[in-house]
Amino acid sequence: MGGITVRYLVRRLGIFFLTIWIAASLIWLIPRLAPGDPISAMVSRMIRTSGYVENSDKIIEGWKERFGLNDPLPVQYVRFLGNLVTLDFGYSLAYFPTNVNQIIGQALPWTLGLLLVAVFITFLLGNLLGALLVWTKTPRLMKLIIPVGMVFTSLPSILAAIFLIYIFAFLLNWFPMRGSYEMGMQPSFSPEFIGSVIRHAILPASAVVIVSFGYWTLGMRGMMITVEGEDYVQLARAKGLAPFYVLYRYMVRNAILPQITAFAITIGTLVSGQVLVEYIFTYQGMGTIIFNAISTQDFPVIQGTSFILIVMTALAVLIIDLIYPLIDPRISYQGE
Repeated sequence: MGGITVRYLVRRLGIFFLTIWIAASLIWLIPRLAPGDPISAMVSRMIRTSGYVENSDKIIEGWKERFGLNDPLPVQYVRFLGNLVTLDFGYSLAYFPTNVNQIIGQALPWTLGLLLVAVFITFLLGNLLGALLVWTKTPRLMKLIIPVGMVFTSLPSILAAIFLIYIFAFLLNWFPMRGSYEMGMQPSFSPEFIGSVIRHAILPASAVVIVSFGYWTLGMRGMMITVEGEDYVQLARAKGLAPFYVLYRYMVRNAILPQITAFAITIGTLVSGQVLVEYIFTYQGMGTIIFNAISTQDFPVIQGTSFILIVMTALAVLIIDLIYPLIDPRISYQGE
């Protein structure tokens, strides 16, 4: 398997499952550290809405018994882990009897689509600009413009989203302010619906890109400076090879490898940033669901959505680890 030993594969899979177990334990524990409980919060919202709920104490105790919240915490924890094995996240407390799997199934494709586009653009754009900052043939004007554009990297993704909404949705009215597609449209594969989805995704994806690409630019710039001084680059130039050929064949190809490793490590940060952006744009992805679940103390939805995002991040790191020897033939795990 391209230099990967069975021992290394087993160890990586062990770390993968250990990471998921620790993360799953945390997402089970953290909501329970918050004061109050979801059933009482749900009844309180009903009281605020209707003014009075008859036999509220009995309703609270009945629902606690129904969802197993009266059981000892160790029993709840073991039941939670058992359900995770079968990906059974139970029922939503706030939208009962809606199943959590159904809620996730409706939101996950939107988050995955937006994430793949934003991550792909961020990685390519950041590394391209980082390489151009070091390349001697880059126009001087571009070398001045790129650092100015990196100012947005210091902004939180929420502020970047609000900035884009104000400029491009409110003032210029080029893009819609919120939603995943035009209201009233039925999801389909028609050109009209696909076009609406793309228009609604441009601003959320841009909010993730403009606050993230600067990290890749700086990282690539540092690696390019290191690679530029290597003997094989100097030899390629001495042989009279075309500057652009030396750039992508000798410099970028070697400088990009540590960036790929960093990509796997930082993908969790990109996911968390996108969650906040989705809420700002009321994009019907996992971010909006997680925020609403936290507001209503909907434990099953918080646990289910967080678990899926954690698995996505851990799986990305595992895949990068396994394909890295294929990307760089110099890497081998045979000696382990």
